[in-house]
Amino acid sequence: MPIYEYRCTKGHTFEELQRMTDEPLTTCKTCGAPVQRVFHPVAVHFKGSGFYNTDYGKKKKAGAAAESSSTSPKSDSKPESSSKKPESTSSD
Repeated sequence: MPIYEYRCTKGHTFEELQRMTDEPLTTCKTCGAPVQRVFHPVAVHFKGSGFYNTDYGKKKKAGAAAESSSTSPKSDSKPESSSKKPESTSSD
């Protein structure tokens, strides 16, 4: 039998063990206010030969995390001469 979560209009939250064929509860056990059943998304991961590897998010590897941390100091130490304009000298 599944456990259903309910939330009343006054903020109380409780769980109830019910059969799937039972009617949902209508009142809060604590205060008697109207309740609604709370639904949560279910995590589904399809596996098998019929699914592409690109159907799922990229996993971060330990090597990728170490590589990104070693490249961050290099990006901070950019040479400043490339961003400055060269001064022009005029000849009389």
